Amino acid sequence: MNQQSKYAFLFPGQGAQAVGMGYELYQESDEAKTIFDSIDTSLGRSLTKIMFEGPEDELRETINAQPAILAVSLACLHTMRSEMGDSFLSTPAMMAGHSLGEYSALAASGALSVTEASLLVQKRGELMQLACDQNPGTMAAILGMDQEEIFKIAKTSGTYVSNINTQEQIVISGEKEKIQIAMDMASEKGAKRVIPLNVGGAFHSGLMEPARDGLAAAVESVKLVNSSIPIVANCTAKPVSESSDIKEELVTQISGCVNWRQTIEFMIDEGVTDFYEIGPGRALSGMVKKINKEMNTYNISDLASIRELKNT
Repeated sequence: MNQQSKYAFLFPGQGAQAVGMGYELYQESDEAKTIFDSIDTSLGRSLTKIMFEGPEDELRETINAQPAILAVSLACLHTMRSEMGDSFLSTPAMMAGHSLGEYSALAASGALSVTEASLLVQKRGELMQLACDQNPGTMAAILGMDQEEIFKIAKTSGTYVSNINTQEQIVISGEKEKIQIAMDMASEKGAKRVIPLNVGGAFHSGLMEPARDGLAAAVESVKLVNSSIPIVANCTAKPVSESSDIKEELVTQISGCVNWRQTIEFMIDEGVTDFYEIGPGRALSGMVKKINKEMNTYNISDLASIRELKNT
């Protein structure tokens, strides 16, 4: 990376989990082991056992997947800084996280401690699961269709636009029957592809409203301070640093749309040219390239990727 480049950190959301993630970091990095052990201790259970050994179905459960992805993201960040020196990539211009990833960004910025972040994310997972049980639903990705047209389909079908990921990929949420209607409408109106998603609920939609009050109480109960680095918020695609604004974003986000394309475009407009995806998976790097292929992307997901970066 050109040291004069303006760079940003990105943190992945639910769906990036995989059995075995973080195990090598745990074995070989003291910094990663400290993160994993502290999260196990704060949660009062061995989350790492589920992460490292599975079974996959158990890791996929929201209450496990969310703190697990947070743990790996923070372990990757701390290991990278240990391997490359604290001054390397120490102060990104801004950060963003995709849904759950906002909590990783807040912990990375110092607005939340690792302990508080893991407890808050576990509570978020519990509340989301309860909302899913109360209001069953699902999600679908619509590819290759105009955003305005998808909003019209959502309104007509009684579904919600939940993730605007790129120009080509928008995700809708809602009750299963209504999602099927929306999928059929999108196909009839010329969508390139319509893909039902294998998820446990209608995330980032009105069906998550039962989780809102509980999350608001949980957010108020933790020590959340101003962020030292601006976090570009999912719902507004604008930077937030004040703790009051961060709290509002976290509560709104649980049933609000993730404006990821707008988030990345804002960063690019602010001069960011280099994006570091920190945590499991490569989905966000792929989205950045689809939004603007001129951007530089780097994936920090394990020791090999950290050492590869060190040698560039």
